[in-house]
Amino acid sequence: MNPNLSRLQPYPFQKLAALLAGVTPDASLRPISLSIGEPKHATPQFIRDELTARIDGLSSYPATAGSEALRNAMAGWIERRYQIARIDPARQVLPVNGSREALFAFAQAVVDGSRERPAVVAPNPFYQIYEGAILLAGAEPHFLNLLPDTGFALDLQQLPEEVWSRTQLIYVCSPGNPTGNVITLEEWRALFDLSDRHGFVIAADECYSEIYFDEKRPPLGALEAAQRLGRGDFRRLVAFSSLSKRSNVPGMRSGYVAGDADILAKFLLYRTYHGCAMNPAVQAASAAAWSDEQHVVENRRLYREKFEKTCAILSPVTQVEVPEAAFYLWLRTPIADTEFAKQLFEQYNVSVVPGSYLAREAHGINPGRNFIRVALVAPVGECLEAAQRLKAFYSQFAKGKNKNDGFAVSHRQGL
Repeated sequence: MNPNLSRLQPYPFQKLAALLAGVTPDASLRPISLSIGEPKHATPQFIRDELTARIDGLSSYPATAGSEALRNAMAGWIERRYQIARIDPARQVLPVNGSREALFAFAQAVVDGSRERPAVVAPNPFYQIYEGAILLAGAEPHFLNLLPDTGFALDLQQLPEEVWSRTQLIYVCSPGNPTGNVITLEEWRALFDLSDRHGFVIAADECYSEIYFDEKRPPLGALEAAQRLGRGDFRRLVAFSSLSKRSNVPGMRSGYVAGDADILAKFLLYRTYHGCAMNPAVQAASAAAWSDEQHVVENRRLYREKFEKTCAILSPVTQVEVPEAAFYLWLRTPIADTEFAKQLFEQYNVSVVPGSYLAREAHGINPGRNFIRVALVAPVGECLEAAQRLKAFYSQFAKGKNKNDGFAVSHRQGL
């Protein structure tokens, strides 16, 4: 067996299940899960209809590169969304079975194991697929801590030149999971300059790009930033996106990669052997989804309502604000994040993810420690009920006493 398998940590939800094992929640309260970032809004009917109407496509093998209609729909959406003059649908776009699959596979295609101590960089906290991809590609992971004191900025100075000189790939996530921050144009400029100096590839995870709260200010995208900075060839840059969050179709497993044509040509070769062509019916439904924006605007309206009302409920008891984008709240905890999550589940039957499970110890700290990630994916009413329970739980600490064990907590400790 691949010895690197032993380096993989249990997935955060496995850790959460172990943490909550044996804990009996209050049976008078219905369970509410805010732990998994799985969209719960209804799948638009027109996508369902297109999927079923094209079911005859199952009778033939699909092409790994996808249909021309799908690539055209993806390229057209990218051009409209990011105000890009031209994306070549034949060379600069590929369909993938969700961004998760592609993000993992990309490291296997990019990392050159023949080079000494190949390094791959990722944000911290981070989407756990990055670390698994890095380790199983035989590379050495290095992390950039995203910290609240700097607005979760991408601080490239955290790593020395010795590490950057060995770096072959960097994962970035914007809007961020779990912090909701959006990488600025100046941060992109610094990252592109560093990539030019050391030759590493940038994988930009943008699966939350369409969950934002000001219709007049969509988040800046990687390809958009590159074009604005005179890098219209998207050299060493590949963006990853998905319909899962945008269109509420996580079960369709549909997304794209777009960017550097030379890299995508090699990634397509890899994928041809990998056996990951998209189901033809899913391709047709995906093309329809990328071609419609009305359902996406309505999707954002629901998230905007949830975030505004949830933040209003929680603001009297803890520091909270609507993030720039994505569907998570990243909240400080007045006690250890694991203990907070455990007691919240026991007393109020609400499950959240301890922030330390989503990060690693790096540069002397675990930047997820004493945070929880709250996924506002459930229907509006359920999210607001969970917010009221969270408020009641936080209030115990604001009063200086936790009813479960009686210890006092200073109001300064994150409340």
